[in-house]
Amino acid sequence: MSALAVEALKIPAFVRRDFLVAWSYRMSFVTDLLGLLGQALVLYFVSQLVDPSKMPTYGGTEVTYLEFAAVGMLLGAFIHFGMHNVASAVRNEQLQGTLESLLVTPTAPQTIQLGSVAFLFLYLPLRLVFLIGAIALVFGLNFDPSGIAPAAVLLLAFMPFVWGLGIAGAATIVTFRRGSGLLAMGTLVLAFVSGLYFPIDLLPGWLAAIAEWNPIALAVEGMRESLLGDAGWSETGLAVAILLPMSALALVVGFVAFRTALARERRLGTVGLY
Repeated sequence: MSALAVEALKIPAFVRRDFLVAWSYRMSFVTDLLGLLGQALVLYFVSQLVDPSKMPTYGGTEVTYLEFAAVGMLLGAFIHFGMHNVASAVRNEQLQGTLESLLVTPTAPQTIQLGSVAFLFLYLPLRLVFLIGAIALVFGLNFDPSGIAPAAVLLLAFMPFVWGLGIAGAATIVTFRRGSGLLAMGTLVLAFVSGLYFPIDLLPGWLAAIAEWNPIALAVEGMRESLLGDAGWSETGLAVAILLPMSALALVVGFVAFRTALARERRLGTVGLY
């Protein structure tokens, strides 16, 4: 327990470092938010072309395409932002020449991974809540305020899945130096069969059946049920119960892949190469 406490005390140092780095580029916060609002604006005009009768209903309520796609856009931005930053944290350490120095300190690889993304996963939920409110205000969307808390719980259960894939992506970067393309391709496939921007029912039957067990699909549909359909905590609890084992598995696979990649590079003496 004392060893775990020592490792846990190192996390705030990572958070402080990453906050100071992010705060030194203040304009990035503004451009990030403007980019997402611009994407919402594009979806608004696309929604004018979509027949509302073709959209699924949530809690017996018909939703517009913009309401449907806005939730997918927010979760998609979270996935992209989260996975990209988890993987790029290792890449940045490589390029700065600090990865090898960091690894020879008495710090567990898991602590390094957790510390590298701790600030990110504190910032992302706040960012999503702000964006949901801003998009609802600007475009007049009918999000249910009571669904924000269940959606947030669902997002917390989904976070380890994104983190696990990001760590797996970091393992490919450690091994192949520029392995982010593999990560991007895998993310694209998962996102395509998740219903982020169009209903899963539009997919071929066999693919739609597989997509129903896609963790991204489970998360986005659960959030839509909460924010658009006034789903209760029982429905959210069921989705969380299904997501948690998947998230735990992704996290374990990610950590094992990262430790294996580090062990290989240490054996070859190529940890510092980029």
